[in-house]
Amino acid sequence: MHTAFFLLLGSSLTRFLMRHPGEPRAPWIIALSASLALLYVLGPTVGARPSAPRRLIWLTLVVAVWVVIVSLAPSFAWCAVPLFYTGLRTLPPRAALFLVAVLTAFVVVAQLKLAGGFDPILLFAPPAWAAVAAAVFLYMQRQAARQRELIDDLIRTRRELAATERREGTLAERQRLSMEIHDTLAQGLSSQQMLLQAADRVWDTDPAKARTHVRTAESITEHGLAEARRFVHDLAPADLADGGGVAQALRVLAERESDAGLTVRFHAEGTPVPLPDRVSSALLRIAQGALANVREHAGATTAALTLTLLDDQVVLDVADDGRGFTPPDTAPDTAPGTPSDTAGGVRGHGLPAIRARAGQLGGTLTIESAPGEGAVLSVSIPLEPQ
Repeated sequence: MHTAFFLLLGSSLTRFLMRHPGEPRAPWIIALSASLALLYVLGPTVGARPSAPRRLIWLTLVVAVWVVIVSLAPSFAWCAVPLFYTGLRTLPPRAALFLVAVLTAFVVVAQLKLAGGFDPILLFAPPAWAAVAAAVFLYMQRQAARQRELIDDLIRTRRELAATERREGTLAERQRLSMEIHDTLAQGLSSQQMLLQAADRVWDTDPAKARTHVRTAESITEHGLAEARRFVHDLAPADLADGGGVAQALRVLAERESDAGLTVRFHAEGTPVPLPDRVSSALLRIAQGALANVREHAGATTAALTLTLLDDQVVLDVADDGRGFTPPDTAPDTAPGTPSDTAGGVRGHGLPAIRARAGQLGGTLTIESAPGEGAVLSVSIPLEPQ
């Protein structure tokens, strides 16, 4: 529509200069054409909202200049066609239709003036065309608004469904764990209590029977301990379940995340030492979250996981050669949940989650990145002296 406006304006000016060479009005027509073109170009810079006062002032100036130039040179009347849609986009429906009617009236008068007499097609064709154009535009506008509402409803419904599924999954897992604990650990503890109370009652009168109760309670305790360890094993990350340690789990993760679009390499430095389960689990989850960010946002072709084991800390570095970004405030003393976690530079929930995992273990998160220069994410977690 913008291209059509400038083509019509240029064509009208060319026609006027060809038909009226040396006219005294020519300088005014040229100046008004340039002013109209300049005003039209300035339209996108004065505000996009239909209710913006500057936008209304701009539209008033454009229409006023067009009316003046049409009064001097009727051939410029067809420039009203793009102005129809400008008014329909800018004004409320009733005001826009009034503007279309006014512009159409000027077009009819100008065309009859050029024809030099009465012509039915010039009298009825412009209003008919304007009515069809306005009706089609308003219908499409209503359809677009309805489609936006449907999309918003769909997105809201999907979010509610996902939240419901998460709640149901959480409740189902809680119920499963409660039943498991009730049928194993709770029953075992109840039996131990009854056996120890029975042993206490016969401790002086029947020592042999008391010792039998104690040995039975010990056996139940051993079984309960095995069940508790099984729970911990089941709740730990699957990559750590084979007992190979966090280094092996990260190596498997790198192999699993590598494909035709992204190559992930793993490298370990330092003397391998057994790490606490909480630390191993947190490092693996952090690596998974960081690689998910790389795959989703960075557009990288290669990434590297580096695990460095020092005497007093373990450091995990995740580097990529992607597009990079402007990192948020990731100073070591920034605690999880501070405003920097939700600043505009944080993409999604990945970085706050990583910072929270590190902070729960007394660790820190550092990010080095710049647009176009890739990114390096470094997590440092302190270790207890061996």
